[in-house]
Amino acid sequence: MAGSRTFTMIKPKAVKNQHIGGITAMIEAAGFKIVAMKKTQLSAEQAGLFYEVHKERPFYGELCEFMSSGPIVPMILEKENAVADFRKLIGATDPAEAEEGTIRKKYATSKGENAVHGSDSDENATLEASFFFSALEQY
Repeated sequence: MAGSRTFTMIKPKAVKNQHIGGITAMIEAAGFKIVAMKKTQLSAEQAGLFYEVHKERPFYGELCEFMSSGPIVPMILEKENAVADFRKLIGATDPAEAEEGTIRKKYATSKGENAVHGSDSDENATLEASFFFSALEQY
């Protein structure tokens, strides 16, 4: 099913601000099917493993601290052309630059606290989904 699944997670600030329902409603209204979803919290070490690709970047420590600061909601989504369509739905990383009608424009508070993560490739979607969900948890 390459191309038909992507991974996302609602980040701690959006969960704290009670935007889970609004965000999932936008996801479903855009034609995505949620095939796996749960609420969990990452430790700093787990956040570091998930974002290891950014380890050499100056924002890595702050990112890991933020992502372990409260509960998150990881999800696997299904739709034809899932990665590209979801990237369009979430909008630019900086909500000030995001288009109207995107998740980040509506729910993000800053570039660093941008409400949701979205996979940037089919390969990363598979890797990221497997980080949070076993095969038995994917429907």
